[in-house]
Amino acid sequence: MIGVLRVRLRRFAHRVMTRRRIDLPLAAGLFLLALIGLSTLYSAGDRSLALVGGQAARFVLGGALLLLVSRIPPSVLRSWTPGLYAVSVALLVVVAILGEGRGSMRWLDLGVMRFQPSELLKLTTPMMVAWYLHPRQLPPGWKDIAVVGILIAIPAGLIAEQPDLGTAVLVATAGAFALFLSGMAWWRIGLLVGAVVGMIPIGWHFLHQYQRDRVLTLLNPESDPLGNGWHIIQSQIAVGSGGVFGKGWLHSTQSRLDFLPEHTTDFIFAVFSEEFGLVGVCALIALYAFIIGRCLWIAMEARDTYSRLLAGAIGMSFFVYVFVNGGMVAGMLPVVGVPMPMISYGGTSAVSLLTGFGVLMSIHANRKSHI
Repeated sequence: MIGVLRVRLRRFAHRVMTRRRIDLPLAAGLFLLALIGLSTLYSAGDRSLALVGGQAARFVLGGALLLLVSRIPPSVLRSWTPGLYAVSVALLVVVAILGEGRGSMRWLDLGVMRFQPSELLKLTTPMMVAWYLHPRQLPPGWKDIAVVGILIAIPAGLIAEQPDLGTAVLVATAGAFALFLSGMAWWRIGLLVGAVVGMIPIGWHFLHQYQRDRVLTLLNPESDPLGNGWHIIQSQIAVGSGGVFGKGWLHSTQSRLDFLPEHTTDFIFAVFSEEFGLVGVCALIALYAFIIGRCLWIAMEARDTYSRLLAGAIGMSFFVYVFVNGGMVAGMLPVVGVPMPMISYGGTSAVSLLTGFGVLMSIHANRKSHI
């Protein structure tokens, strides 16, 4: 009897280890996006191999985590979700006490690296919302909506206090997408959106002065061209000078002459636009659209409520990152410090993104047509 059980366990383990866990179209899109990011970073970083090597190492780490997470069944991830969410929130409290940063408290110094815990909440917040809604009757009623609101408000409030309003909004949006995909009635969605809009005048008084200046500068950047309006004006110049076909790789001038600030991080998309023009921008947006569409397809094929809500929230959050950074670079949205996914230089962001895609790979491997 024991021998038969061992044989069956070995066969089961063999099936788990040999089953294809990776969605090849999604993996190909991410790999191509990483190559574009590294080549753009090489140009924006004044051909610094150290900069590119550091980002490539982060991609390797993120890819390893993607492969690791992809082998964890969604049912196991669901059981881990409350603990992961609690640890992530606890780390935000630690940041408030021991954190560091330029004019803010966002990072933890681990000795060998600096770590930004708020990036974890971009994943664990929608995981927690999906976990809460999974066993409940959908669409949710007001009671469940209120509980979800609290689950979202706790990390978003702690992140906003750092202060990091951009990341706080992204975390709140990720959780809200999971709630939205639960099938909420449109009239409930309308009431919630109206309540959020109505809170804007109140929230305005709680913003820091530099945050207010960013919003006001968006409306008229020429009012302070050498101060608050500098980022937007130089970014628009870079984007516009690229024309239809661009100046060519390694031939951007706004970053090379140091007119464009943060040209390896928040505004690297402006460098890409200057070098590859409208044609390159359209191709990059098409690649992003393919990745987002693949995420939503995986969500449609998910086996259970938890997987469907989480996969959809990850895909829609990825869209928001692209939309916010692109709008910021084009001067359509305020400067909020949101990186362009897989293009901007940044360790924690790249690793957390790829880990999230590992969750999608796991959901894909356990979709409806598979055991």
